Amino acid sequence: MSTTTDPMELGESTSTLAGSTTTTTTSTTTAATTVVNAIAKTVAIISSTVSGGSTTGASPARTSSGTTPTPSSTPTPTTPTSSHSFSSNLEDAEEKLSVKDLSQALQHFGIVDYLVFVAMLAVCAVIGFYFGFIEKKQKRKKLAGKDGAGAAGLEERRGSEALDYLVGGRQMKVFPVALSLVASFVSGISLLGTSTEIYVYGTQYAFILVTLAISGTISWYIFLPVFCNLQLTSTYEYFELRFNKSVRLLGSAFFTGANIIWLPIVIYVPALAFNQVTGINIHIITPIVCLVCIFYTTVGGLKAVVWTDVIQTVIMIGAIFFVVIKGTLDVGGLGVVIQRNYDSGRLEWPEFTFDPKVRMSILALMVGTVGHNTYQFGCNQMMTQRYMSLPGVKQMAQTSFLFILGLILMFALCMYNGLLLFATYYDCDPLTTKLAVAKDQLVPLLVVQSLSSFPGVPGMFVAGVFSAALSSLSTGMNSLAAVFLEDYIRPMAKTPLTERQTAIIVRLVTVIVGVLSVSLVFVVERMGSHVMQLAITLGSVVQGPLLGLFSMGLLCPSINSKSAIVGSVVSFFFMAWLSISAQMAINSGEIHADVKPVSVDGCDYEFDRSLVTPANATITSAESASLSFAEQLYHISFMFYTVMGGCVALGVAHLAGCFFGRNKEGSVDPELLTPCVRKRQKLNYSSVSLDENTLKEATEKS
Repeated sequence: MSTTTDPMELGESTSTLAGSTTTTTTSTTTAATTVVNAIAKTVAIISSTVSGGSTTGASPARTSSGTTPTPSSTPTPTTPTSSHSFSSNLEDAEEKLSVKDLSQALQHFGIVDYLVFVAMLAVCAVIGFYFGFIEKKQKRKKLAGKDGAGAAGLEERRGSEALDYLVGGRQMKVFPVALSLVASFVSGISLLGTSTEIYVYGTQYAFILVTLAISGTISWYIFLPVFCNLQLTSTYEYFELRFNKSVRLLGSAFFTGANIIWLPIVIYVPALAFNQVTGINIHIITPIVCLVCIFYTTVGGLKAVVWTDVIQTVIMIGAIFFVVIKGTLDVGGLGVVIQRNYDSGRLEWPEFTFDPKVRMSILALMVGTVGHNTYQFGCNQMMTQRYMSLPGVKQMAQTSFLFILGLILMFALCMYNGLLLFATYYDCDPLTTKLAVAKDQLVPLLVVQSLSSFPGVPGMFVAGVFSAALSSLSTGMNSLAAVFLEDYIRPMAKTPLTERQTAIIVRLVTVIVGVLSVSLVFVVERMGSHVMQLAITLGSVVQGPLLGLFSMGLLCPSINSKSAIVGSVVSFFFMAWLSISAQMAINSGEIHADVKPVSVDGCDYEFDRSLVTPANATITSAESASLSFAEQLYHISFMFYTVMGGCVALGVAHLAGCFFGRNKEGSVDPELLTPCVRKRQKLNYSSVSLDENTLKEATEKS
């Protein structure tokens, strides 16, 4: 990677020369010159963006009058042959845009883009209004027209407020629920972060596409059959059926705490993208967008959430398709994208190693990612609540299949977009030059540079990113409303809640969670990026213990409630220590991941050359042999965190059984066990019965 600073030095010298010249002019002439130069810069950058911002050639030269001549196909000689040529070179260097000027000029969001973005919000609000008022009114008229109190009463029970608001009356359709699951799983963090992962670290992460299918299969055969048969509104109701109320409250507390921390981050990341494209402060856009989300989620319930997810998923996929197709054409085709990434070493398989400290290895992806996604697909309240909205097991199986296919498509598009990012910026890395201040701003930068000539397309992309965030926010609010109602409020109520009380409670909880999430966005912004990364890591702190709890209940019938509580609590504190220690090590430089090479050789704008790391620079780290046992633990790849938490919970719970005892064989209701364990128990019971009958017959004969 070149660190030549000649153009910058030349620019500085000519700026100094220009400064000494302008001191002899009047203030009026100085102001006029400044305005002309500013207009010339802005016109040049907008015209270059419209013609294809991904082109990495030099900026067009400008004449002294401020006009831009037609570029020639013949390369400009690098060696000046006359004093006039040398003067022209000085003028070119003087007119060279700084990274700050370029960033401001790229913040071009037209009126059509704003209209597209507002249209997305308006459609979501209309959907919420329809399911909250119009459909409910139609349903009441239908009930009033029924003959016989018995039929009306049956319909009323089936369409009770909690069922209707939280699981759509269990009458949702397969396709919209499948798209809703995709939208819920793919947050704004995933939409932007997956492309950035490929750009920075290479294609090792792409192996996750294989693990998605494996995780979906495991979750369907191990976890979902039990929850589907029990028809639970809150997944954590299972813990009370299998263990006791204390375990249920513990699981609900884990879920509640993790989501209250996670939701503000989900909102904050796309707000950064919006700021990159438009320059509008996140303090303005975040409350406006989230208020629309709070409105349609509060008014329409799960039906509104699912159908807005459908619209938002279509927008997400459409936006990424536009970016991928136009960006590929701009760089010269698919062959160029593949070749540039191959030359940089980005096209590679995960490492074939059993060292758990390797960030992306086959072991980390096959064990860590499969375990993490199995929990997400089969145990996470935000996912299982969608499955519970379907009328039967057949529909749930079809939905699960479509959901996995949709996820694979979305992640494949995002990963290719990461390859496209490098093919576009292969010789001018925006992160090094600080044109993109944060990694999550790389994709919005590509959109602005390559699609600004298509009115409305940047608006559609920003709407797509915000759609991913709004989908996650609405899903989180609706799921937390279900958990609060079923796990906290109803168990504490001395008398059964009326339909009106239930309606008020779930909507009030939704509003409170939404407002709290919006408020915490500003806290996340002030805390800085390191704390935000730590908050993301906290997801594994609770997902590990929860995976352990569900595994104990479904797979280990001998574990009782006391052992389950001890195992999950120990796992929680262990994962908290592990995550905090790892984050501190990352911040101090003790843990670092090798990134792929980048270049700034082709940059046609000024930036701080001191930011460029020399090509021969190395980062020292402690050898594995010199690490203590504790250091060995928190150096383990973050991909294993959820599985580690689950294994610790299971191991400690089995050990605790030595002190608290174990459940007797057959004391657990078979309906609370996964089908494979249930089948094994029946075989054991049949074998025992056969032995008893044989013994009895032998005794009678004797």
